[in-house]
Amino acid sequence: MSESDLEALYTRLEKPLYNVLYRRVWNRETARDLVQDAFVRLWKMRRKVILETVEPLIYKIALNLASSKLRRKKVLGWVPFDAVSGAVPDPGDTEEALSRSQERGRLQEAVMALPDELRNVILLCEFSGMTYGQVGAALSIPEGTVGSRRNRALTLLKVHLER
Repeated sequence: MSESDLEALYTRLEKPLYNVLYRRVWNRETARDLVQDAFVRLWKMRRKVILETVEPLIYKIALNLASSKLRRKKVLGWVPFDAVSGAVPDPGDTEEALSRSQERGRLQEAVMALPDELRNVILLCEFSGMTYGQVGAALSIPEGTVGSRRNRALTLLKVHLER
């Protein structure tokens, strides 16, 4: 993998990878850091990387980094996730902002309630733009399992959100 290959990959995948990681850790700064860390790790192992399989690999690296980060925080006595957005609402739109914040909070709670194996599948399927085959490669599971886990995750999310 050359430097230009990495730059092109970063340009193409930075946003989708951030979207997946943000919904895994629910913190903007942490998600940005994890994206950078994943690409640094990929660069360090560039001599072993096959360009045809690099996309699932970067997602696998990033999700593993996110899981490690969350485990470390839990061990350090980390409390549940705070607000999804750090933005201060416009005083004129307080009711609307509160409603949006509550919706995001319910969605965050529903996603976080999923088991890791379902959460990772739904995040990759919905926010990475990868195919089921690529998601399967990133998570080391068969393509058919990706589809069944995605369907199960969507069912659980629907049930959780209808409460």
